[in-house]
Amino acid sequence: MKPSRLPFLLFFVLLTSFVHAQTATVRGIVFDPDNNPLDSANVTYADGGTLTDFSGFYFLEIPANEEVVVTFTHVGHKMVQIRLNLDSNEDYEFNPQMQVDVTQITEVVITGRENKQVQGVTSISPATVRRIPGANAGVENLIKSLPGVGGNDELSTQYTVRGGNFDENLLYVNEIEVYRPFLIRSGQQEGLSFVNTDLTSSVDFSAGGFQAKYGDRLSSVLDITYKKPTEFEASADLSLLGASVSAGSISNDGRLSGMVGLRYRDNSLFVNAKQTETNFRPRFADAQAYLNYKVNNRFDLSFLGNAAINRYSFEPQTRQTNFGTLADPISLLIFYEGQEEDRYDTYFGALKGTYLVSENYTAKFIASIFQTQEQEYFDIFANYRLGQVNNNIGDENLGEVEFSEGIGSQLTHARNDLDALIINVEHKGNLAVGDNKFEYGVKYTREDIIDRVEEYEIIDSAGFSIRPPLVEFRNDQPYSPNATPIVPFNTIRAQNDVQTNRFSGYAQWSRKTTWGSSDVWLNAGVRAHNWTVSGDNIESVTQTVVSPRVQFAIKPDWDMDMLFRLSGGFYHQPPFYRELRDSTGTVQPGVKAQQSIHIVVGNDYSFKLWGRPFTLNSEIYYKDLTDVNPYTLENVRIRYRARNNAVAYAYGLDMRLAGEFVPGTESWVSMGFMKTEENIDDRGYIFRPTDQRFKIAILFQDYVPVIPQLKAYLNLVYNTGLPAGSPSYADPYDFQTRLRDYRRADVGVSYVLVDQQDFKRENGFLSNFKELSFGAEIFNIFDVRNSITSTFVRDVNSKVQFSIPNFLTPRVFNLRLRMKF
Repeated sequence: MKPSRLPFLLFFVLLTSFVHAQTATVRGIVFDPDNNPLDSANVTYADGGTLTDFSGFYFLEIPANEEVVVTFTHVGHKMVQIRLNLDSNEDYEFNPQMQVDVTQITEVVITGRENKQVQGVTSISPATVRRIPGANAGVENLIKSLPGVGGNDELSTQYTVRGGNFDENLLYVNEIEVYRPFLIRSGQQEGLSFVNTDLTSSVDFSAGGFQAKYGDRLSSVLDITYKKPTEFEASADLSLLGASVSAGSISNDGRLSGMVGLRYRDNSLFVNAKQTETNFRPRFADAQAYLNYKVNNRFDLSFLGNAAINRYSFEPQTRQTNFGTLADPISLLIFYEGQEEDRYDTYFGALKGTYLVSENYTAKFIASIFQTQEQEYFDIFANYRLGQVNNNIGDENLGEVEFSEGIGSQLTHARNDLDALIINVEHKGNLAVGDNKFEYGVKYTREDIIDRVEEYEIIDSAGFSIRPPLVEFRNDQPYSPNATPIVPFNTIRAQNDVQTNRFSGYAQWSRKTTWGSSDVWLNAGVRAHNWTVSGDNIESVTQTVVSPRVQFAIKPDWDMDMLFRLSGGFYHQPPFYRELRDSTGTVQPGVKAQQSIHIVVGNDYSFKLWGRPFTLNSEIYYKDLTDVNPYTLENVRIRYRARNNAVAYAYGLDMRLAGEFVPGTESWVSMGFMKTEENIDDRGYIFRPTDQRFKIAILFQDYVPVIPQLKAYLNLVYNTGLPAGSPSYADPYDFQTRLRDYRRADVGVSYVLVDQQDFKRENGFLSNFKELSFGAEIFNIFDVRNSITSTFVRDVNSKVQFSIPNFLTPRVFNLRLRMKF
């Protein structure tokens, strides 16, 4: 900034503060009797007023230091009034619930919640998120129960959406994009999700066809909002898996508010119950803070911070996996030496300023910085026996390996280090002009990544080192000597220092109007993204993509409450660092953005069943993908080919029935069918690694009628098997098999001693709690042996390569205590 402009800027800030010094503000959300936000409600006082927006939010500036009567009115609802006498610059929050006026003729009203449905967004109650059991409980646990969302590893917070992979999903917290570590290769290494459910006030999820205001990814958007406390609150959640505590409060003048959360998790309860005997010492912990300061009536400044320190120590000892059939059982018996030591430390901080320029225009400024320092070190030596198992029932040696078909050993080594620094600066604006709403944004991102990859694998069978499949040799001994060099079976060595500069922006227009007697919503927008990849010994490459998108929704004036949606457009995913790095560890700066033409047709049908509200959501979608970057998937680790040498498609049907199956609770049943295939180098279509054809999920809450404090929760998922994958060095066209179907049921039972409704009536010790409950959870209650990856073992005699499943967690029992103050 030029020095001559600085005095002017300071004068402008002081003048703005003086102008608004004799006023106060009232803000909040207006709800209907069902706790759905009301749009277009009138909020008035003697000298002015405003209307609530699509989400039910209102902002009203009133005179300070005098009594003012604020009135809330809406057609078909009873009037609400409140008398206020606020200090200068005081910010008062009031969230009225307007009851239905029975003397009025009822009419269909589009609520803020329905506005989310217009956008194709699914909203989930944070209270439901906190209650439902799961091996990795939280937002992602419930996301995986939605149609079109896949996740076959209960220890992982990552998920796939409609044929995409883990890298194709956006995550926002209070409009700030957040990131996850790079090197994690298995779910048991992940620890904690970024999202702290104790701090969450709303959860919105879009599985596709989302608006241009969301970023450049191909599959989905998870939009989280952290809450601003209006009074002191604290909570604690304790279990055998770890603990989380949070606290929040607001200053006496209402200017400063904040929430702080601490979490610790220990996955050894799951890992010690798996097929591999091991010494396992995981330490996952993080601290988060969300602070908000009201500078004046029009300017808010907020801070979001997170520090996560994850330590993963793994020392396997033995493993025995039985597979095959009852008539011909086969067993893999492994004895281990060595250990793995991993570390993932991430730090994130963001500042967000929101300036209400006028009732019609809001400007936002966001700056964030993310750093991750990761190391993955292991040396694990495995001696294995592959043999026939005693299947004679009643024999004292039942289940033991009696005859070894093959013996061998394997040494895996890694010294991987990564240091990534990502800086974002962004400006957004919202402008309302009559019935039209305009939104825009510009963003600059700087990515600076230093990476060292050093991995190798040596395989020995009966004293002979097995060479890589790409090394051609002919063993003609003893007639001629074998001069082929002895090299590792698989090796990757690379050092990369890469910088990426990105400029992106969007502009979109929205309007609510009518078509005859039907309500219509229109949205059109466009995104643009320009990025330049450079670095040490890397040729600088610059590319640009443009992504237009549209949405159309109509609510006919029918007796049935129906909403129809049509959305789609071009979706691009410019390559992130992992997509630039090929299977040898070399960075390919010319990798193009993957492109998807996405079309979604949806319907929401709201109706009454048993006198209670229900909604049936249905969507049909199709994706046509070009410039596809093929990859291999091993547990949660993705390795790209970095060649854009494939095309692909995905199509499917998603359905979800949600409502009060039990009065006062939220439950749903979801079902999805999906098919996705890719064609690499024009060799023909094969399964994509995420081709999961059929899914059904049930999330159910219940209570005992005669003992309503005794509650039960069920989270059940059935997915057909994923493709079994292939070794990273192999041709995927030679590995077109599938894993077994994924079946899992988690059950929780809790007894509520105090709940939010009756805590004021409690006496003695219980009067200290707003909520208090304890219970038990059983994960994988039917003890189903699910698998997510395979270990490939070669029999040197028969030349057969066996695909041996790596099983996930068995049945595990957990105790849980929740409290809120």
